[in-house]
Order: sequence, then structure tokens, then C-alpha cells
Amino acid sequence: MNAHVDKVRSRGNAMRTRWQNMPKQVRWVAMAALIIFLYLLPNKWFYVNLWYFRTMESDMATVLFDTAIFVLLAVGLNVVVGFAGLLDLGYFGFFAVGAYTVAILTSPESRFDIGWPWLLAVPAAIAVTMLSGVILGGPTLRLRGDYLAIVTLGFAEMIRLYAARNEGIANGQRGIPQIPHPVPQLKDSAGDPIFGVIDPRPYYWLTLTIIIFVILGMRNLSRSRVGRAWVSIREDEDAAQIMGVPTFKYKLWAFAIGAAVGGLSGALFAGKQNFINSDSFLLENSILVLAAVILGGAGNIAGAVVGAFITWYLPEWLRGIGGTLGLEVNIAEYRILIFGLVLIVMMIFRPQGILPSKRRAAEFADRRKEAAPTEASA
Repeated sequence: MNAHVDKVRSRGNAMRTRWQNMPKQVRWVAMAALIIFLYLLPNKWFYVNLWYFRTMESDMATVLFDTAIFVLLAVGLNVVVGFAGLLDLGYFGFFAVGAYTVAILTSPESRFDIGWPWLLAVPAAIAVTMLSGVILGGPTLRLRGDYLAIVTLGFAEMIRLYAARNEGIANGQRGIPQIPHPVPQLKDSAGDPIFGVIDPRPYYWLTLTIIIFVILGMRNLSRSRVGRAWVSIREDEDAAQIMGVPTFKYKLWAFAIGAAVGGLSGALFAGKQNFINSDSFLLENSILVLAAVILGGAGNIAGAVVGAFITWYLPEWLRGIGGTLGLEVNIAEYRILIFGLVLIVMMIFRPQGILPSKRRAAEFADRRKEAAPTEASA
């Protein structure tokens, strides 16, 4: 069994090495082709000719939008968990703060009836979520490990429970309706708004574009002095502090930046849904985002993207695969079970994730070498 696992790992490392050894121009062309493919994916041509990508029992464009939102959340959480090594179980709380900020500022049905346009409310939502990240992180980031996880978990539940109260500004279970769509001034050839109620494709394209810009920003940030400080904190916080790294400041930066991306995701979600209430921000979604980051490879942006895509898209794809294969068993009923088994197998045979960063892969390799003499002596 160990020989087979080592063979799979070496094959993955060989593929990574081949990709890195390719000329830069070839890699840029491959990335451009992938981006074009993602933009074309919700078009009808793909439904007909690439049916194996299609979700049979769910609208493809809607699933792609939900997946894109989930990918954006995973990229934001990867800053906190993957770069800085902080265990955050309540990341969906920032998503809720961003969504409710946009709803309160834009909807005529909110208690304040401010009536801001969506484009003006999005920067405000990002600022509010960054501030909430600082407020949450200020007194709690001196905690570590499980204690920090419990605090962040309590934060997410506190936001959800307050939103569920009927007398709160979030209108309880009645929620906040009539949230304006993004850029209602944009019209198609027929004079209808491009960002309307029926077609989810423009929302997917908008979210995909934002994901590209966020990834570029995170990539540059990870290679900067801030990113190196996060890695040192993740590896050994005490040693980093002894070497002069202001650990608390950089951890607070990680929390604030991760919260900002979560708030941006919530703003996009609210603009698409046109209505939100507390049922949209359940605890299991926070766990799913964390599972996506770990599955894909914590500390690697590409790994977070792949993990989020698999975590959200795979169960939806499995909904209709039973009928396609002619099976009598309804796989849709077992799709979460199948996905859970996939996660367990991954954590056993590749705990560093599908696409781990070089440093994380080296860490797991060192741990295997340290454990090998102990296993041999046993």
C-alpha cells in the first residue's frame, strides 16, 4: 500500500515539475485557453457537445455561479488558513456581513431605506467586513489552534442567530427583498437589463472576472514581504516573533484581507439573489469552504480553486449521473456520502491536498521521513 501511495505522489510531483519546466509563454497560453474555456462553459454549445460537463438536474449556469462564489470564498479563506496558518471555522460569517451590508444599503425594503446603488454599496460592504475582521481578530488572535477555531465558530453563529431575530435590522426570517441587481443601466439588444432575474450567466461572468483579479492580487501578495511573514508565522510563530516579525500585526492583516474577500463574495451573492435571509448562511457552509481549502492544498491559490470547484460542483454533477448511466439507484440521494468518501480517501493518501504549495509538500515529505524509522522499529 505504501509503495502504491509513494508511486502516486511521485507521479504528481513529476507532473508539477514538467509544468514548471515549460517555457513561460507556453504556460501563459495554457492559462489563457483555460480562462476562455471557463467563460464559454455556460453557453448552449457546451450543453450539446460537452454533455459530460453538464449538471443534468440543475441549471448549469446557476451551478457555475454558485461554484464561482464558492471559489472566491476559498481563495479568501486560503489567506487565513493556508498562508497564515490560522484555523477559522466561521468564515461564512464575513460572507453574511457583506451580503447584509449590501442588502441594508440598497434595498427599499430595509429598515433604513438608504437606497444606494449596488456599485456604491460593494466597497462599503468590503470596508465593513474588513472592520469586522479587525474587531474580531483584535482580542482573539492571541489565541491559537482550537481556541481560535471555537471563537470564529461562535462569531459565525452569532451573526446567523442575530439575523434570524424578527426584531433585528436583518428582518429575521422574512429577510430583505428587492436588493438591486448589479449595474441595472446595462441593457441588451432587446432593451432588457443584462443583469436580470432569468439569466444567471452575466453574474457568473462577473464573478469569474473578479476571481481572476483577486487571484492576481493574492499571488503578488503571497510573494511580498507580507506573504513571507505569513509563512514564517504558519511554520513557527514563536520563532518568527523572536526574529523580529510583528506576528500579531500580520495575523490581523490576514484576517482583514480574508474578511474583505468574504464580504465581496456576499455582495455578489446578494446582488444575484435579490433576496437574503438567515437560511442562506448555515454553519455547514463554513465547514465546506474549509474542507475545500484543505482538499485542494492549503497555502496554494491554485489548490484552493481546484478544491472549491470539486467541493461544490462535484455533488451537483452527481445529481443526474445515475440516469445518464442507466442506473436504478438515485445517486442524487448519496452524492454527499460519495463526496465524503472522496474526502476521506484524499486525506489518507494525500493529506497535503491535490495541489499543495512547494513548502507544504516539503513539510509532509519531512514528516514521512521522520515517521519512517519509528514505523520500521515497530
